[in-house]
Amino acid sequence: MTPLRIFISSVQSEFAQEREALRDYMREDALLRRFFDVFLFEDTPASNQRPDELYLDEVERCDVYVGLFGWGYGSEDEEGVSPTEREFDRATALGVHRLVFVKGAEDGARHPRMRALIGKAQAGLIRKRFNILEELKTALYASLVEYLEAKELLRSGPFDAAPCADAAPCADAALDDLDFDWMTLFVRIARRARRFPLPEDVPPEGLLKHLNLLNQGRLTNAAVLLFGKSPQRFLISSEIKCAHFHGTEVEKPIPSYQVYKGTLFQLVEQAVDFVLGKIDRRVGTRSESARAPRTYEIPPEVVTEAVVNAVAHRDYTSNGSVQVMLFSDRLEVRNPGRLLPPLTLEELRVAHNSVPGNPLLAEPLYLAEYIERMGTGTLDMIRRCVEAGLPEPEFAVADGFVTSIRRAALPGQAEGQEGHAEGQAGHVEGQAGHVEGQEGHAGGQAGGQVGQAGHVEGQEGQAGQAGQAEGQAILSAQDAAMLEVCDREAVPGEELLAAAGYSRRTGDFRRRLERLLDRGLLEMTIPDRPRSPLQKYQLTARGKAVLDASIRGGAET
Repeated sequence: MTPLRIFISSVQSEFAQEREALRDYMREDALLRRFFDVFLFEDTPASNQRPDELYLDEVERCDVYVGLFGWGYGSEDEEGVSPTEREFDRATALGVHRLVFVKGAEDGARHPRMRALIGKAQAGLIRKRFNILEELKTALYASLVEYLEAKELLRSGPFDAAPCADAAPCADAALDDLDFDWMTLFVRIARRARRFPLPEDVPPEGLLKHLNLLNQGRLTNAAVLLFGKSPQRFLISSEIKCAHFHGTEVEKPIPSYQVYKGTLFQLVEQAVDFVLGKIDRRVGTRSESARAPRTYEIPPEVVTEAVVNAVAHRDYTSNGSVQVMLFSDRLEVRNPGRLLPPLTLEELRVAHNSVPGNPLLAEPLYLAEYIERMGTGTLDMIRRCVEAGLPEPEFAVADGFVTSIRRAALPGQAEGQEGHAEGQAGHVEGQAGHVEGQEGHAGGQAGGQVGQAGHVEGQEGQAGQAGQAEGQAILSAQDAAMLEVCDREAVPGEELLAAAGYSRRTGDFRRRLERLLDRGLLEMTIPDRPRSPLQKYQLTARGKAVLDASIRGGAET
C-alpha cells in the first residue's frame, strides 16, 4: 500500500529535537514505518517556492496532521498569524485527521496567541499533554494505532472479517461487484449438500448477512474473495500461480506457467486441473464399467486437499500468492501463511482441532463441501498417500507454509503413451477431470467406501453405496448445474451449455462434459453416434445416487 503521509507542525526552533526524534522513531519502528511516511520541512531540498506556500501544500497532501504546541507562537505574517496556526487551520478546513500534543501542564506562561490556538484545538480532535520526549513518543504511537484500527488497516480480528473500508484494498467494492448467479447456485449446492436453511431465491444481501459477510453494512474481504466477479481487481495477490518444471529445482525457462484468477472456488478447480493434467495417469480396462477407470500417480484427493488448505488458510494481507509447483519428483504447494497457535507441525500428523486463519472463508467452503472443518484434512492426505504407496506428505514453515507430496510414476506409463490410452477411454480432450481430483474430501465420513467408488459403476445394487461416497465429493458450480438440469429427463447439449453458463461450445465446456461422462455421472442417449443432432444426455444410476447421497450426507453432518 502507499504509505500515509504525516505532516509535523510546530515552531521549528522550539521543537527541533522532538521533530527529528519523531521522524527517526517512525522510520525505525517496524509497525509505523509500514504505514507512514513523515514530512519535515528541514528535509526538503532548496526550492523557489515560498516556505509558507510549501507548508500549506504539504498539509493538503497529508493524511495525518501532528501538531506540537509549546510556549512560543512563532513568527507572524502581515496578518499576525504564525505558520503553525495557518497549518492547523488548513488541516481543519480540509478535514485532515489531526493529532495535537501540548508540552507542559500549565498554560499561563505561554504566548497569548499560542494559548488561543490551544483553545481552538480543544474540541473535535485528539489532544494530549507531555513533558518529556518518551511521553510524546508513547502518546503518538497510541494515537496512530487507534487511527489505523479506525481505518481498518490494523485489525485485532481476522482479515476475511474486515470490511472493505476507506483505505482497504477493496474499498470501492459494492454489491454489484458480486456474481449473483454464482451466489444463487452456491445456495442450491449448499442446500443439497449441507441442508443449508436459506431458500434458493434468497436476495444477495440475505445470503451475505447469514454468512456474516457484511460488516457495518459493507462487504467484507471474504465476500469479495468468495463471490466477486473479479476478486483480483481488489485483492490482486489472491491469485494462484502454477508452474511445471521438468527437473527437481526451479529453473528457467519454465515449460508451463499459468496465473489463475477468480473466486476461491474457481482457483481451486483451476489449480487442481493444472496438476492432474500433467501428472501420470493409467487407464484401465472396461471389465467393470462401460468407461475405462483411470488412476493418477498422486491421488487427486491429496492434490485437492493441498490446494484447498493453501487458499483457505493463507495470509491475505501478504503480497505473496499461493504457488503450485510440479517438479519431476514432487508437488509443492506454497502459501504465504503460518500455523496458528496452538497448532504445531507435529500435530498435523495426529488428530487435532481445526484452527482456521480465515473463519469466514471456512464456512462457505464447508457448505460447498470443499472442507470438513474437523481438522481431518492433513490426516486424509497422509492416509491416501500411504494407500497409494507414496511417502507421507511433508509439511514445513519456510517463508510461508509448504506442503510437499512425493511423486511416483506408474510403471510403464510414459507421457507419449497417454494420448493412445485416453483415446481408448473416449477422452477426446486428453485431460483428466479435475472434479475427480476433488472426490472424497469427507474421507473420514465416507471411510472405505471412497476407495470402492471406482468399482461400483454400472452395478445397480451398489449404486447407493457409490453415491454415498461420491456425494461427499466436490462438484464445481458448473458441474452441479449440468447434473441438476438432467435430474428429471434427458436434455440436449444446448441445455447443458446454458446451465453451465456458456454461450458456445468452448474447449472448456467440452472437457467439462467429458469429465462428467468419464465419471459415469452422465451418459449419452445415443452412445454409438456421439455427434448425432438428436443426441441427449441423462443422469446415470450413479449420477442419481450422487444427488441423493449429497442430501443424505448434509443431513448427517
